[in-house]
Amino acid sequence: QVQLVESGGGLVQPGGSLRLSCAASGSIFSINVMGWYRQAPGKQRELVARITRFGSTNYADSVKGRFTISRDNAKNTVHLQMNSLKPEDTAVYYCNADGVRGSASAYYQGDFWGQGTQVTVSS
Repeated sequence: QVQLVESGGGLVQPGGSLRLSCAASGSIFSINVMGWYRQAPGKQRELVARITRFGSTNYADSVKGRFTISRDNAKNTVHLQMNSLKPEDTAVYYCNADGVRGSASAYYQGDFWGQGTQVTVSS
């Protein structure tokens, strides 16, 4: 079983910064892809950023140049450094892990989601 727990959300003024963290725990050998998604009220969940086990990254155009995703494979953690925050960044941010290999080297079926952490950008 795999659990993801996010932290670091909160209220920040426009132009401010936040750092989100996500820790995966359970019987884990490796995780292929970890990412951050967000969902604003009345909107569909969207990809914010993702990073592979080998460090390749992808960002949504709306956050490119402002957000940075990173991970520590040994700790099974992923982080999202959010700078120059805008009101439109307000959403619940979710951590995702895909292609999770268990300690016995068998892949888990499906992917995993955290419970989400609220990010509110407002003056």
